[in-house]
Amino acid sequence: MEQLRVGILSTGNIAATMADTVAKMKEARIYAVASRSLEKAEAFAERFQIEKAYGSYEEMAADENVDLVYVASPMSEHYENVKMLIAHGRNVLCEKSFAVNQKQAGEMIRLAQEKGVLLAEAMWVRYMPMWNTIRQVLAQGAIGAPMTLTANLCYLIGDVPRLLKPELGGGALLDVGVYALNFASMVFGNQIEKMVSTAIMTDTGVDAQNSITLIYPGGKMAVLNSSMRVLSDRQGIIYGTEGFAVVENINNFQTLTIYDRDRQVKAQYHCPEQITGYEYEVLACKEAIEKGLTQCPQMPHKETMEIMGLMDQAREQWGLKFPME
Repeated sequence: MEQLRVGILSTGNIAATMADTVAKMKEARIYAVASRSLEKAEAFAERFQIEKAYGSYEEMAADENVDLVYVASPMSEHYENVKMLIAHGRNVLCEKSFAVNQKQAGEMIRLAQEKGVLLAEAMWVRYMPMWNTIRQVLAQGAIGAPMTLTANLCYLIGDVPRLLKPELGGGALLDVGVYALNFASMVFGNQIEKMVSTAIMTDTGVDAQNSITLIYPGGKMAVLNSSMRVLSDRQGIIYGTEGFAVVENINNFQTLTIYDRDRQVKAQYHCPEQITGYEYEVLACKEAIEKGLTQCPQMPHKETMEIMGLMDQAREQWGLKFPME
């Protein structure tokens, strides 16, 4: 296809970022937007010069001209939204967290595979060129054998209403902790021997901040922290036998700095110029659709399932169960 025609489901801030990104791409365009309010959809369409505005998600799902739907609704709605889109034969790029739990994620993936449509998780860092740089530099032995990893992603978002509500899948873990888990997965894989986790809960019963420790074969360890009450450096640090590597911003890789055994800077790599970073997942989906794939190689279903499973395990250790479960 010459240009990917994208539909956006929901009209919040993240949807606006995607619309603004695609507007600057030659390979894709926003063709349609859907909201449960026609007034909101029309206002969004006017703002971003979008051809079609729909007052229901089902109407956009029925539009055969939509090549890919970007799901930007609250994560508590992903399961129902994605199932409905798949039933209509639409290809889907679903925001993180992909679902509320692994069971929901598994059902979504099964339906997509049965229908033969693309279903991808919008874990944007997995699609970025900067991840390929990090992977290649580590593989070349820049810090020796990576053995330990820390990752911190914390924002001052504790007053965001949806994050305080268990019925919306609230808490730090599914919103920001998922990035720390993905960072560990990208570096060390998913063969985990042991996981220990603890959390501080809000008055509403979701995690305000949490810590997860993962043990891997060969004595490797990852220590991950996420919070919606404090501000962190957003760094991912990989410690090796010959030095260490600092990744600036695990939520949008900016730089990779390599330090030697004397803790002196040995090399530094910078993120290539980008629109916002969202463009890479859109391009990956376009390529996957053109090839007739049901998943993107950059974020295969197996990875999504494993991350969802880890978050389920963490919540089980804390005693956090969402109402819809």
